[in-house]
Amino acid sequence: MAKKKQSDKLSKKQLDDYRQRLIDKMQEILGDVSSMEESAFQGSGDLSSTPVHLADLGTDNYEQEFNLKLVAEERKTLIEIQQAMGRIADGSFGICEGLSIPIEANRLEAIPWTRYSLEYARMLESGKAFPDEDLNDLRDSA
Repeated sequence: MAKKKQSDKLSKKQLDDYRQRLIDKMQEILGDVSSMEESAFQGSGDLSSTPVHLADLGTDNYEQEFNLKLVAEERKTLIEIQQAMGRIADGSFGICEGLSIPIEANRLEAIPWTRYSLEYARMLESGKAFPDEDLNDLRDSA
């Protein structure tokens, strides 16, 4: 589907506000990721912090794995934010990539890096639609 330009829908001030919110969120996530990585690997190789009991060892391993999964999710969000910054630059910010309709203002306020309108997000969740990259993955594996 052809992308519609959002520039006539959102003012320069609104786009600047979204850009700043995206930058703020990116900085917040980078700080969180750094802290989570530090705590995930805290004490690695330090024998004095090695748990004596097997249950403690299991708990430490679970916490490390949990933190690493959180870091992976945060990195995905960083990619989404960078892509949203690109959409601001190319004029397609605020347009649903699935339906080519404007994304609801309240959705953009809540998740400024979103690529989809609420309607299309519900279609994705219910399996009635597939994001383009998922379709490409399906075609490649066929």
